[in-house]
Amino acid sequence: MDLLDKVNDEVELNREDMVAFMRDLIRIPGESCQEKEVIKRIEEEMKKVGFNDVFIDPLGNILGKVGSGKRIIGYDAHVDTVGVGDPEEWKWDPYEGKIENDVIYGRGATDQLGAMVSMVYAGQAISRLGLHEEFTLYFVGSVQEEDCDGLCWNYIINENKIIPELVVITEPTNLNIYRGHRGRIEMKVTTSGVSCHASAPERGENSVYRMAPIIEKVEELNPRIKDDKFLGKGTIAVTHITNETPSLNAVPNKTTIYLDRRLTAGEDRELALGQVRDAVKEAGQEAEVEILQYEKPSYTGLVYPMEKYYPTWVVEEDHHVIKSAVKAYRHIFNEDPYVDKWTFSTNGIAIMGLHGIPCIGFGPGNEVYAHSVNEQVPVGHLVKACIFYSIYPHYL
Repeated sequence: MDLLDKVNDEVELNREDMVAFMRDLIRIPGESCQEKEVIKRIEEEMKKVGFNDVFIDPLGNILGKVGSGKRIIGYDAHVDTVGVGDPEEWKWDPYEGKIENDVIYGRGATDQLGAMVSMVYAGQAISRLGLHEEFTLYFVGSVQEEDCDGLCWNYIINENKIIPELVVITEPTNLNIYRGHRGRIEMKVTTSGVSCHASAPERGENSVYRMAPIIEKVEELNPRIKDDKFLGKGTIAVTHITNETPSLNAVPNKTTIYLDRRLTAGEDRELALGQVRDAVKEAGQEAEVEILQYEKPSYTGLVYPMEKYYPTWVVEEDHHVIKSAVKAYRHIFNEDPYVDKWTFSTNGIAIMGLHGIPCIGFGPGNEVYAHSVNEQVPVGHLVKACIFYSIYPHYL
């Protein structure tokens, strides 16, 4: 019996346990900074299936360790989810863990609890079959990704001092191999005015009116932003507006717009900041342009600040981590993989973007269902992802 047959048999034995674990995770609400109960359930499962070391770090990430070899490999699944939005838009209870026609539905099914299930049972298969001799493998359930992607791995690398040679990012890829995505930067622009009674607006300076031409110039940036053959085009969008005003009968004295700037290849924080500052000047206004800071406490109460700049990253197609993933895919599925990129952002912005550690993407579920009221993952995807995670290190 060859390696693939052994892994297939091992994973198939655990199919029902994987389904039960998946449904349990969906039943536990776990938005960013509220993941404690989800982490506890993952800890329980990791210990049950035989991980030789399971620990929760001070930020709240859970790390299951398999093996003690010199080569360190990481697997990452963030375990926080977004909220459900309007419950009336759902056709079923988003926290039920409904299963129908071998598909599991609910909040987090696609993004990204399904991959956590596949990872845990891959750890079990690797351990039972002795596939870890030269490796130390960390299976990470990371926190706060939906709020601030990358912060969790900044902590793991900087504070836990775990530095893998590569990390498998298990965000949904529809079982394809991904090798990068655009970065992003979150900024705010603030104009100041002078408040006065709205019955005599000429006595003051309206900060909204000062902001209006800036918004126009920001929108005019879009056609000029760089395009990239692989990653696609950079973009900028106003996503939120706030005002400071004494009352609804007063001219506002401060207006702030929030910007989401997607960064394609070759774009960075200085370029993006410069473009927005130039837009302010073109509008003939004065305004403060800043990068947002993330300083929310994790569910453990720890605050680990991070600037909300998330660099673009790409691993070249001829890099050995991609070539080895392609080779493993061909062996497992007997066909050539589709190699692509994510539309959205992942923890790779810190792992590869900030720290230069190569990443590959392979995950169950289709990203089109992420954050939607139809969030779902096929059971077959959980099984296939588990097999891939189990075998991939063998090809490195």
